[in-house]
Amino acid sequence: MLRIINARVVDPVNSTDEVLCVEISNGVIRHIGKDASDVSPERIIDADGAFLFPGFCDVHVHFRDPGFTHKEDIYTGAKCAARGGFTDVVMMANTSPAIDNLDTLKYVLEKGAKTPVHVHACGTVSKGLKGTELTDMKALKEAGAIGFTDDGIPLMDADLLKKAFLNAAELDMPVSLHEEDKSYIKENGINHGRASEHYGIYGSPREAESSLIARDIEIAKECGVHMEVQHISSKEGVDLVRKAKANYPDIYAEVTPHHLALTEEAAIEYGTNAKMNPPLRTEEDRLALIEGVKDGTITIIATDHAPHAVSEKEAEITKAPSGIIGLETAFTITYDVLVRGAGMPVSEFVELFTVNPRKLYKLPSEGIRVGAPADMAIFAPDREYIYDHSLSKSSNSPFMGKTLKGQIIYTICKGEICFEA
Repeated sequence: MLRIINARVVDPVNSTDEVLCVEISNGVIRHIGKDASDVSPERIIDADGAFLFPGFCDVHVHFRDPGFTHKEDIYTGAKCAARGGFTDVVMMANTSPAIDNLDTLKYVLEKGAKTPVHVHACGTVSKGLKGTELTDMKALKEAGAIGFTDDGIPLMDADLLKKAFLNAAELDMPVSLHEEDKSYIKENGINHGRASEHYGIYGSPREAESSLIARDIEIAKECGVHMEVQHISSKEGVDLVRKAKANYPDIYAEVTPHHLALTEEAAIEYGTNAKMNPPLRTEEDRLALIEGVKDGTITIIATDHAPHAVSEKEAEITKAPSGIIGLETAFTITYDVLVRGAGMPVSEFVELFTVNPRKLYKLPSEGIRVGAPADMAIFAPDREYIYDHSLSKSSNSPFMGKTLKGQIIYTICKGEICFEA
């Protein structure tokens, strides 16, 4: 048995916020109370006032497996997840081959089952991510896919998207969308503004995002589907989602820690390690994203964990791939922005990592209660550490080398300690 003492248990699922003792045996929470049980534990963790949260869920990760395992594989990705407090992750489908067939889906899920965390996967919307022919969505669902996305490649064919939405609505499955209209973009990953001027390019304007969000919200309403706007980045995008949610609550939006914490100035300072799709934008956009989280327009924090090899990121700005790693630092970065910086209550903040992402993909959300699976994270908010290495195969992050305040010190999944700082 594992006993955790002196932990401030904050669990939005069960409306808990108090210092408690929690005991775990055979993968399940067996006791919660002010005092310990009379059973002798094999190990005691003294949380010393640190937070104990339900394990986090990231609905947007790229583990590059199969096909790009020089960047990441399912095993190393899972280690990053555990280090960040995540006990559930949802893999995107843009692997090689893509998760548009049952064999690849089976490979991903079987390999994921061998990791210390829970690995889920989406299937693609279109075959081969080509945006021209729909996958067999029913077969993918029956084989274990929990949603659909062509993330990384926007779906430009509105008729195809409508068919996909209708199929997904019939299956009661969510569709998550990368919202960037390619016709507006000359060079992706860099905001059209100060950053693009710095590099002497045109970049990616905000209209690329807002135009596609506006189109797809209207199609989603018509089809009655659960639609998610992935990694929202612009104030216009936030306004569109806010207005849509007023009469259509099945529109969801996620935001990344880096879009909440950084602006296009980081793309100037850190170069390719701050290049991502959609790009970091202005301070006005960043503040609009924070406000969107606080007022409930944006309900999910997702990392878009996107590993790339050092050699790939060393290319010039227009040729280097977009994306950064983020699982290991996500909770720390956003806690600093939203709780310390914006005054968000801790219980509401934790919902962004626990209740809300699981709601989108209909994953169990039992929280910290007797009889529930023992999936949880212990977070020391005042502990400082230098983020000087990653458990990923990649290291592409603008936060690398920085001193961060707040650290995940334990992650417990399936009743076992899978990360210890």
